[in-house]
Amino acid sequence: DIMAEALNAATGLTFEVSVPTSYASTIEEMCSSPENSMGFIPGLGYILASNLCDVDVAFKAVRFGWPVYWAQVIVPRDSDVTSVADLDGLKWGYPDAGSTSGFMVPSLLWQENNVTPSEEVSAGGHTGTVRAVYNGEVDFGTTFFSPPLLPSGERWAPGDFPDVPDDLIPTCEVQRDGDHLRCGEDADGDGLKDFRVLDARAGLRTEAPDVIEKVKILEISAEIPNDTLSFGPEFPADIRAQIEEALIAFAETDAWEDSIGNGDFYDWSGIDTAVDSEYDDLREIVQIVGITLENIGE
Repeated sequence: DIMAEALNAATGLTFEVSVPTSYASTIEEMCSSPENSMGFIPGLGYILASNLCDVDVAFKAVRFGWPVYWAQVIVPRDSDVTSVADLDGLKWGYPDAGSTSGFMVPSLLWQENNVTPSEEVSAGGHTGTVRAVYNGEVDFGTTFFSPPLLPSGERWAPGDFPDVPDDLIPTCEVQRDGDHLRCGEDADGDGLKDFRVLDARAGLRTEAPDVIEKVKILEISAEIPNDTLSFGPEFPADIRAQIEEALIAFAETDAWEDSIGNGDFYDWSGIDTAVDSEYDDLREIVQIVGITLENIGE
């Protein structure tokens, strides 16, 4: 609602905000209202929507400086599983069949490693998937991975160890009134520990402050282009340009952090322009895995 109010103030337009029950529902709503719909949808949803009715991408998310993210495979920290191949015959929990990092990219990983789960469970979101692994309801889960924030002057890089270093695990705790999951020392004396967890496990931090002690990262995928803000195929170009300009301005305000920038919402720390061709690699994965709007989740 905060974002809708800001866009209304900037453009004079009225926005009706809805939260569909699934990515598939979002796609169907956008295609059924091609002239007045815009939506926040992940890469898989965007590709399916583009294939179905020519939905067009305008922006991609930026999270803490990253225009990309990753899929991660998580298992109980005391699990005997040591490789993706070991997941064969085990129970898989995932957020939603329309999730790029939680379902589509892992599906390709299973094909490449001859993994056939014994059972597949839709856990109702990324935090729900972490919860299912934490509670032992599934043997492994797949969610998004965002790189951790490291001590001042350091930056995580692709190829680096993705999880909390073993020696820091006992130090992890919830800080900043429940907003952060942090580990390590407070080297700069600001009251916050230096290593901040930003992957999906952080979503369970208040419910299970020991989530890092109980759930570990087994593997992360190749880079995935970030979630999109896309428009219906018949959206008027002049109004779209007006909204795009307003969104860019809104992303620079403090109010952004209370809406789409909120860590418990979409966690977009910023936005960047995007073009359709950036999602071509995902299109290829969709084709290889054989996902369509009709069979998604089957």
